[in-house]
Amino acid sequence: MKIQWSLIAALLFALVTAIFAVINVRTVDVNLLFGVVKIPLILLIIGSTLLGGIIVGSFGLYRGYRLDKENRRLKAQLVQVQEATGYVFPEPEPKADKDKDQPQDKNS
Repeated sequence: MKIQWSLIAALLFALVTAIFAVINVRTVDVNLLFGVVKIPLILLIIGSTLLGGIIVGSFGLYRGYRLDKENRRLKAQLVQVQEATGYVFPEPEPKADKDKDQPQDKNS
């Protein structure tokens, strides 16, 4: 469900950005360190949005990689502790059916 809300939010953001970009179609001067460039404002808006998305996506991938690496390290550490202590996780108890827990009606 979280992925669906993220997709809806991304589509809404893309729609708002596209509408904002289409409204602003005039040419603007962009001052760079080495000179001035004239480009349409629509390209500047879309390019900035894409660059921001790439940066945020890169940070997300890096964070996911770091968490995965930590998860593998902790699992290896858990295996070492289990081997050293001989501890075994208890098996989860099976869930009882609701029908079995409720008393039977004598009139039926």
